[in-house]
Amino acid sequence: MLGRAFLATAAMAATLLTAGAASAQQTLEAIKARGQLVCGIGTGVAGFGLPDSKGVWQGMDVDLCRGLATAIFNDPNKVRFTPLSSSTRFTALGAGEVDVLFRTSTQTMLRDVTLGLRHVVTYFYDGHGFIVKKGSVEKVAEMRDATICLVQGTTNEQVTADYFRSINTPFKPVLYERTDQAAAALQAGRCDSFGTDASQLAGVKSTMANPKDWVILPERFSKEPYGAYIRRDDQQWFDVVRWYTTALIEAEEQGITRANAEEMRKTSVNPNTRRLLGVTPELGEALKLDRNWAYNAVRAMGNYGEIYDRSFGPDTQIDLARGPNKLWTQGGLIYALPMR
Repeated sequence: MLGRAFLATAAMAATLLTAGAASAQQTLEAIKARGQLVCGIGTGVAGFGLPDSKGVWQGMDVDLCRGLATAIFNDPNKVRFTPLSSSTRFTALGAGEVDVLFRTSTQTMLRDVTLGLRHVVTYFYDGHGFIVKKGSVEKVAEMRDATICLVQGTTNEQVTADYFRSINTPFKPVLYERTDQAAAALQAGRCDSFGTDASQLAGVKSTMANPKDWVILPERFSKEPYGAYIRRDDQQWFDVVRWYTTALIEAEEQGITRANAEEMRKTSVNPNTRRLLGVTPELGEALKLDRNWAYNAVRAMGNYGEIYDRSFGPDTQIDLARGPNKLWTQGGLIYALPMR
C-alpha cells in the first residue's frame, strides 16, 4: 500500500539506513542471542492480525510470525509482536525496531529500491476495492463527489486518486492513521465509502455491527501482492525468511499438514518430502538452522492452506474464497520455488 506519506517515509528510512546496515548484517544472530523474534504486524485487521477476546493476536500475518519463530527456535511463542501503522512500519523496520514485517505490505519497485529495505517473497495476492452501504451505488464510477475514507501511508491513497482522475470524477479523501479508525468513520456516516485492499475490506466487514448492511463492490483497481519486508544487505536473513515462507507453500503442495507431518517424516520415500522435513539435513544446513526447521514450523502452525483457512476460511466470519491465493495446481498464483 504508496501514498502521501511515501516521500517522508523514504527520507526517514534513508537517514536510518547507515545505522541499520551494521545490525542488518547480523539479524539472525541477533535474534538467536535475544532469544526472541520481533515481528512487525498491523494495528488490527481481522484475518491478518487482530486480538481475540483473550487479547491473543490471531490471523495470517501473526501466524506467519509464529511459524518463523518456530523455524528458528522450535517454539511459536518466542516472538514479540509490534503493531505498526502504515505510515510508521517501514521507518520502524529501517531503524531496527523489528526484525521483519509481515504486515499486509504491497511489494512495489520504489519501496524495494529507495527505502533501504527489501521485500522477500509474495505470500498473498490482492487488489484495491471499495465498500459502500448496500444499495447506495452499483459501481465505483457512480461515486461522484463521494467522501472516501483512506488509510494514510498506503498504496490505496494513490490508487484511489489515480482512478478518479482517470475518469475525471472528483472525490473527497479523508485520511486516517489506522484501518479501524477508517472503518469506524464509515459506520458513523462520515464517509460514503472506504477504499483499501479487498481482503482487508472483508475483514472489516466481518467485524461491523451489521455486516449485511454493507457490500464490497466487485471491481478491483490495482495489483497488491503482499510480501514480508526486511532490511537490505542481509542475504542470510533474506534467505531464511524467503525459504521459510516457501516451505509452508511447499508443504501444502506435497499434502503435508499439522496432523500428518510426523507420519510423513517417518514413512515418506519422496526425496523432496524427506528434504523438506529434515530427514536429510541439507536445507537446514544451507540456512544455518536446525535440520527440522520446516518440519517444526508445519507441526506448529500448519501449511499455507491451513493458515489461510484458519484466518479466512469457511469456518471464519470472513469466509473469503482463496481466489488467486489458491495453489497454482488449482488455478491460483501461489507457487513454491523448488526446494532442492
